[in-house]
Amino acid sequence: MEKRTLGQGLEVSAIGLGCMGMSQSYLPIPDRREMIALLRAAVERGVTFFDTAQVYGPFVNEELVGEGLEPVRDQVVLATKFGFELSTGTPSGLDSRPETIKRTVDESLARLRTDRIDLLYQHRVDPAVPIEDVAGAVKELIEAGKVKHFGLSEAGVRTIRRAHAVQPVTALQSEYSLWWREPDEAITPTLEELGIGFVPFSPLGKGFLTGKIDETTSFDTGDFRNTVPRFDADARQANRTFVELIERVAERKGATPAQIALAWILAQKPWMAPIPGTTKLHRLDENLAAADVELTAEDLREIDDGAAQISAKGNRYSEANERMIDR
Repeated sequence: MEKRTLGQGLEVSAIGLGCMGMSQSYLPIPDRREMIALLRAAVERGVTFFDTAQVYGPFVNEELVGEGLEPVRDQVVLATKFGFELSTGTPSGLDSRPETIKRTVDESLARLRTDRIDLLYQHRVDPAVPIEDVAGAVKELIEAGKVKHFGLSEAGVRTIRRAHAVQPVTALQSEYSLWWREPDEAITPTLEELGIGFVPFSPLGKGFLTGKIDETTSFDTGDFRNTVPRFDADARQANRTFVELIERVAERKGATPAQIALAWILAQKPWMAPIPGTTKLHRLDENLAAADVELTAEDLREIDDGAAQISAKGNRYSEANERMIDR
């Protein structure tokens, strides 16, 4: 597996593994033992970059990742996130107070069965806590050896600059894909200027860009896509145009739509490392093979020109989740 370098010299596999769906959001939730086997299979295939968070579950995803990767701990980069109020075991708002960060990092270390977190993200910007205080708390954790690198998630340009001035930011994690390119406007140029890596989550559009979802697809009752306006039946029908675009390229390249969607991201910048999630071994293999797909300048121009003529229908988040995005 090709390696890529994020900010501050952090080296990761070009394609990582987002682990959220192993415990929540995309139903049905798979068997725990199968997910431990999948985590270890990913390592065998060259994946070194694994993404989890305190709120996934909550807590059970960190426990799963910790158990699955404990035997190979020194071969991998573990990324997790703080920032939600979870004292009752149920998310109830944001909490990035320094004392909460420090306490919950100790709890994350125990769940992850490790003595250090390689990349610690603030999961969502907390408007009640100055970002300088957040960055300062993480700086102290880095000095204590409990954390190696500082990251932000879904943060705006002003927040990124303010945080970076206190503690250099290694990576920004935000949604980015062919059907969500808002970061191109201001975020990506800022990251390039400051030497910060970019970790796109939902690089396959929450599964939509695989071509396996259309307006007739029904999700399990608790699947969070049922709350996402972009996954309304009418929106899915309209947004099939994105899939048709990459299907044309995929057919010509002997690849799948998912592989083209991931290869397109990899071709954008050498400091981007997407983290598609999956709970299936054959999908893991399909995703990882995207690193071997070579898109020519003509391929990329065809994709970009085609995508520029498409307007995605439907917001990417529910109203409640949109309110937590830092602009």
